Amino acid sequence: MMSFPKLLRMLRLNAGLSLEELAGRVHYSRGHVHNVETGARAGTAEFAAAADHALEAGGLLEHQWRRDQAQQADGVLAGTMVTALRRSRDLAEMPGLEVDDLAADAADLAVQYLASPPGPMLADAHRVRQEVTGRLRQRHHRPGERRELYRAAGHLSGVLAYAALDLGHADAALEHCRAGWRCAEFAGDQELKVWVRGTQSLIARFQQDFTAAYDFIEDGLQHADGVAGTGLARLLCGRAQCLANLGDSGGANASLDAALDAREHARDTDALGGLFTFSTAKQLYYAGSALIWLPGAADNARAAREAEAAIGLWQQQPATERSLDDEHLAHVYLATARVQLGDVEGAAAAVDPVLSLPPEMQISWIVKRMDRLAGILAGPRYAGNGTARGTVEAIRAAAV
Repeated sequence: MMSFPKLLRMLRLNAGLSLEELAGRVHYSRGHVHNVETGARAGTAEFAAAADHALEAGGLLEHQWRRDQAQQADGVLAGTMVTALRRSRDLAEMPGLEVDDLAADAADLAVQYLASPPGPMLADAHRVRQEVTGRLRQRHHRPGERRELYRAAGHLSGVLAYAALDLGHADAALEHCRAGWRCAEFAGDQELKVWVRGTQSLIARFQQDFTAAYDFIEDGLQHADGVAGTGLARLLCGRAQCLANLGDSGGANASLDAALDAREHARDTDALGGLFTFSTAKQLYYAGSALIWLPGAADNARAAREAEAAIGLWQQQPATERSLDDEHLAHVYLATARVQLGDVEGAAAAVDPVLSLPPEMQISWIVKRMDRLAGILAGPRYAGNGTARGTVEAIRAAAV
């Protein structure tokens, strides 16, 4: 059976009409008629009626147009039937993966992240979150499980945010945080909200937008009242980093002291470990990373003490609890504090373990902070110092 476009062309040619002539009779453009004949454009019922009248087809064109429409509808229905059948089989054969298993996967990834390169973690978190979001969209869950799915999606978004930031993609990290905040809202999880605001501040600090970073902290503090775990201490340490970068030594030290008090009086423990808890070592590390931005000797002396203490704690912990990226950064912060105190030899010794890291462990934070350390060592204060010059050369070589 000939299709409508082919029948139209045959009847036009049999009538001895050009495209231009037929177009004039049906009151459509030449291009429109050409597109219908070639199948590039679907003809309407009005066009079929006009062409049938112009070519004196006696209803043949209109009849064929209706047949084509019916066949197309049958094809769409058949395609839908096949797709629906495939989806039903998928659902019927879907493994009985419990929501608790997905939440456990998210918790495991949060812990694994501490000792793993960000690239593989990004891929693993994305894979698990796809499963979680698929369950949410398709409502493939039991009554009462939706909140836990949103919580798992929020935690996985947090892992993705950290991975993106460590890979140097701050804007992507902020988008993952935005998703994490939305999930926290749906789950009614204040603890996750506090964590997200702290991470958004961290990203803003990475971008050196300390005003925005401070605002994220202040908003997070509005949600921290009565929240269990270490979220309040993390926010206060983040505020100290903001204030130190803004030149407020007194405010930075006061915030660090307040964070110590918050840890001492923390209620219960964090819901998740790994990325979602703020260990004592991490708190010491934050103090060191904050105070190195201030010029005073007292600030840098405290920064050196806190960074060294953080390294010591991490080195005593099992691999599952060590945050290797942060431990490496603590060496850089210790070196920075020492060099600002005039101890070049001590700075070289502190940074030495970081110089041999493989490329996949050279996260964006390390690259940025090592570059600053090299800049201080290469400055006029240490001109002619062989140890300073050798350390700068080693830092430059490690960055290649």
